[in-house]
Order: sequence, then structure tokens, then C-alpha cells
Amino acid sequence: MLHAYSSSSSSSPHLLLLISFYTILAATASSSRSPPLGALNLLQPYDATALLDFKSRADLHNKLTTFSQATTPHFCHWQGVTCVKQKVARLVLQDLDLGGVFPPNTLTRLDQLRVLSLQNNSLAGPIPDLSRLLNLKSLFLDHNFFSGSFPLSLLPLHRLRTLDLSYNNLTGNLTSRLSSLDRLLYLRLDNNRFNGSIPALNQTSLTTFNVSFNNFSGAVPVTPTMLRFDVSSFLSNPSLCGEIIHKECHPSPPFFGPASSSSSSVVAPPPAIVNGALHGVDLTQPSQRTNHKRSNALIIGFSSAVVALIGSLICFVIAAKKQKTMGKKSTADAVVACGDDDRDGVHAEAAAVMQIDQQESELEEKVKRVQGMHAGKSGSLVFCAGEAHVYSLDQLMRASAELLGRGTMGTTYKAVLDNRLIVTVKRLDAVRLAGTSKDVFEQHMESVGGLRHPNLVPLRAYFQAKEERLLIYDYQPNGSLFSLIHGSKSTRAKPLHWTSCLKISEDVAQGLSYIHQAWRLVHGNLKSSNVLLGPDFEACVADYCLVMLAPNSAATEDDPDTMACKAPESRNSSRQPTAKSDVYAFGVMLLELLTGKPPSQIPLSIPTEEMVNWVRRTRDQHYDHDGDDGNKLDMLLEVAIACSLTSPEQRPTMWQVLKMLQEIKETVLMEDSELDPPQH
Repeated sequence: MLHAYSSSSSSSPHLLLLISFYTILAATASSSRSPPLGALNLLQPYDATALLDFKSRADLHNKLTTFSQATTPHFCHWQGVTCVKQKVARLVLQDLDLGGVFPPNTLTRLDQLRVLSLQNNSLAGPIPDLSRLLNLKSLFLDHNFFSGSFPLSLLPLHRLRTLDLSYNNLTGNLTSRLSSLDRLLYLRLDNNRFNGSIPALNQTSLTTFNVSFNNFSGAVPVTPTMLRFDVSSFLSNPSLCGEIIHKECHPSPPFFGPASSSSSSVVAPPPAIVNGALHGVDLTQPSQRTNHKRSNALIIGFSSAVVALIGSLICFVIAAKKQKTMGKKSTADAVVACGDDDRDGVHAEAAAVMQIDQQESELEEKVKRVQGMHAGKSGSLVFCAGEAHVYSLDQLMRASAELLGRGTMGTTYKAVLDNRLIVTVKRLDAVRLAGTSKDVFEQHMESVGGLRHPNLVPLRAYFQAKEERLLIYDYQPNGSLFSLIHGSKSTRAKPLHWTSCLKISEDVAQGLSYIHQAWRLVHGNLKSSNVLLGPDFEACVADYCLVMLAPNSAATEDDPDTMACKAPESRNSSRQPTAKSDVYAFGVMLLELLTGKPPSQIPLSIPTEEMVNWVRRTRDQHYDHDGDDGNKLDMLLEVAIACSLTSPEQRPTMWQVLKMLQEIKETVLMEDSELDPPQH
């Protein structure tokens, strides 16, 4: 009824009474309560007031210039604000150098807010109570200076799918109730100062998880959800251990027994994982001490047994002599009298020797396991840090091989080992790597072998002998992105649907951003043939960080598609590839996705407007116009064009590209969920 009156154009007394009533109500109501929806068009917008209250304490540098009391009726057009039915549904205020605090009871009054991003600012202080944002689906507070503990007020937000609190100063323990956020897809808590144990998360939906660079301790819980993530999700937590991160936990001290005996069974700690690589301890001396202790124990035990045996023989002789004078009964008594004590002693000594032997055997086995965690060698086959030695060089050489393709850096084969394990073997071009020494190659492979990310094809082992160099990767069963885009020679290439373009480009951006940010490395040779499709058709970047071993490979490249993927500043020169040249190649790959055209046929030199029209015409040849999806396509096209700019300084970073793609995805999700009934 109230809404009907407020939206009517009639000038009835009822309407005037309502206006007066709600004007008084707005002046006297507490700031924690919202007026009825029917009066929103008659009063100063309630959401606008919440935004202005936020600005008053969060925007000390006056960056939010559009937030103004004079323009409150038009607050839906303020910077970073997106409305649905005159209610703020999305607020993105990132990269603005906001320098105040996140004041309580401000943005929490936006009861229809679904996306909130304040990332990459300078906001400080604790994160306020956000429990009233019941419709919130995505929260980005990363790259600020927030302090305090993990905000428990997030736990009631059951619609939350994306949570990023990374790169702040948060401390304290994580609550085990994190599992109650059962819709989480994305959780990043890395680069804070959290401590205590990691909760046992069990969300089946969780696909991104990172708690690196904190102070967590204890064993990483082994749950089906946690098993999806590898060492890269737990880096630089020195006190963490467990199966998932390939680091053995210290054994608990025995409940019984003297301290001296327990100390002999303490295992040397496994190597610590720092920045994804294993920096081990010297196991030679502990192993020698172990063998020395074991030898001493065996000598002492054997000597004791010999003494006890001699004592038993003496008792037997004495008993035999007594048999003549005292009869069988006396003999038996003598044997029992002397033998009980000695046999008990023999059994005790033998048991002690067996116990020591068992302890030393267990210790030796544990030391072997610790040694296996190092970058170990089987002949000249070097396994990367943390990798199990599941095959030998001989098995690899005996494997049946199938040629997969030839590329810039060498030839790639599919190898089926005799234990039915399938791996990908890349035989590097000896001519291109002729100037790379053995030590330089080994040092670089140790760095590359430490990279672990769901969107990177992991390097498991490598081999080098004279001029022969092999790299062993996981086999990816669904081929390359190039094959997916262009098909076989018998089928006509067709551009992928924009949703597939968005998913694949985000996967690739995730992998590249990890290489650039976490490791300060570059790919150097990104193209669609170097992006493989995993078991679930996730895009995984391959052949990364190899071009640095052959700096002159660009000058000798004659494939036009490969040359088209190279940034202008790195063509026909010996300049090392950079992160910005990777961004350029990513832009070309995204245009390849959107058009179905090989890179050499994409007119990268034409003006932006002509490029937009060309892409649309190309897609219209295969699709009967994109219709309502044209807006999403345009957003992807903007990203591709920004990445493929001629000037490297004008290109975004890979991290910024990833955030742009995630914003597009959030926009799509928000639009798709507009029909969902809001929760109150």
C-alpha cells in the first residue's frame, strides 16, 4: 500500500501526509534502520547517505570526488557504484589510495550489496561488523593495511562465494567455523600474520585457496577439499607440516620411558619449504651418527648376550656335577635357581637389542624419506623438490614414445612407461641451448621445478647429459588450446563462445600472474599451442620460463604465428622477455580466442575502433549476432586490446588483467542472479 501511494502522481492529502510522516521519520530514526522501501523515492536516498558516511572517514585524500551531498539523487552514477532498482548492488572502489578507515555502520546499511571491492587502497584499522550484508557474494579487501583478527561477522554470510583478505596485517587464529561458508569458490588469506592451525575446510565448491606467508603451524588437515591444493597454497609457513606439503611432522614424545631412550628416536626435521623450493639440511652427518650409535648398541647387546650364555653354561656344568651327589631333583633345582635369573637377563638383553634395532631401522627409513624430499637424482634424472621417484632413467628410456609436436624450444613426446604411467617428455633443442652451461641449466630448472599452480603444467623432473636435455611434465589428456580453437584440417575453425573465452582467459591469467608475482619470472613464449587442457578442461600454461635459457631464439624464429605473439619490443632482437611482453602475448591469445583466427591473421596494427568492428564481423560470420551477449564480448575485447598495445608502459600488469577478467565474471554472475530472491 505504501509503495502504491508513493509512486502515484496524485496530489491527494494521503500523499502529503505520507511525505510529512516520512520526512519526520528520516530525521528521527536511528542510523541502523532503513525506512520502508515505499518511501525511498520521497526521501534523501538511504544508500546515498551510507556511501557519504563511508567517504567521510575512509577518503582522507578526497579521491571520491563524485560522492557529494549535492548529487545524492543520482548516487547510482557515482564512481564505482552499480545499482539495481535504485539500490546499490555493486561497489568497486579499488586502486584509489583511500587512506582512512573502514567505518562501521556505513556500507553495512547497503542491504542489497552483492559485490564489494576495496582492494589496493591504504585503509587501516579493523574490519567492521559485516554481518548485515546478507546478500554479499564477493568481498575483496586485499592489499590494504587492515589489522585485527579474522572477521567472524563474515560467517553468517552464506551467499559468500569470493573472499580475499590477502596482503593485510591480520593476526590471530582462524576459526574452524570457516567451513560454514559452504558456497565459497575463492578464499585468499595469504600475506598476513595469521597463526595457529589451518582449519579442515570441506567446501566441495572451493577452487582457489591460499594461506601462504603467514605463521601457521602443525599439520595441514587432509580432507578431500584440501587435497586439491599443493605446496603453492601453503608457502612460507615454516612450522607447517604434513602430507599435502610433503613435509614430515615431528613425532610426539613417548608417554613412557626415560628421556635418554626417547632422544635416540627423534628424527631430524625435514627440509623447510621456502618460496616453493626445498632447502634441505645436510643428512650425511646425522646418518653417520645414527650408524655409529647403532653399531655401539649392537656391540653392547652382543657382548651382553655372550656373557649371559657363558654364565648359563657354567650353571649347567655346576648342575651336572651336583647331579651325581644330589640327584635329579637337586640338579633341576640348581638349573632353575641359576637359569631363571640368567635366562631373564638374556631375554631382556635380546629384547633391548631388538628394540634398538627396530628404532634404528625406523630412523633410517625416516631419514631416507627425508632424503627423498630433496631434489634427488636417479642417475642423471633429477626429480624436482618434493617429487616422488616413481620411475627411473632406464624406465624412461624404455618407454614407448609418440611425437606430439615440435616447437620453439624443442620436440615434445608422449611417453608410456612400463608401469603404465603416462608423462610428457620435452627434448630441448641442443643448438638453441648451446650457450647454456650445465650449472646454469640446473639452477634454472630448480626454480622452474618449484612452481606449483593449478593453471601451470607442473615440471616433475629433468635430465641432462652432455648436449642432451629432457624435461618431464604431467601428461594433459585433452590437447592444446590451439587445437581447440582451430580444430583439425578437416574441420572449419570457429570462434569459441564468449563464456569459454572468459573461462580459458581467466585460467591462463591465473597461471601467468602467479609466475610474475610470486616468483618474479616470465613465461617468454606464450601462445595457444603452449596452453594445454587438463582433465576437467581447465587451461594449464606449459613451456614456461624456458626462453631465458636461449636468449637468441627470437632472432631465429621463422613461424609467423609465433612471431605475431611476440611483443614489438622483443622481435628481431636479443632482448630478454619481460612480464609486459607476456601481457602482449596474452592479448594476442585472447583475440585468437574471440575470432578463431591464427595470430598472424589478426590485424594488430589497426586502430582500436577498426579492431572492434573487425572482431564483430569475424564473429558474425559464425554466430547470428551475439545479441544480449554483445556487452560481455565487448568487455573481453577491451581487455585484449589493452594488453596488445604497442607501448609496454601502457599495457596493464598481469595481475590487473586478472582482476579485470574477474570483474567481468562478477558482473555476469550478478546479472544472472538478479532474479534470485534476496535474503533478509
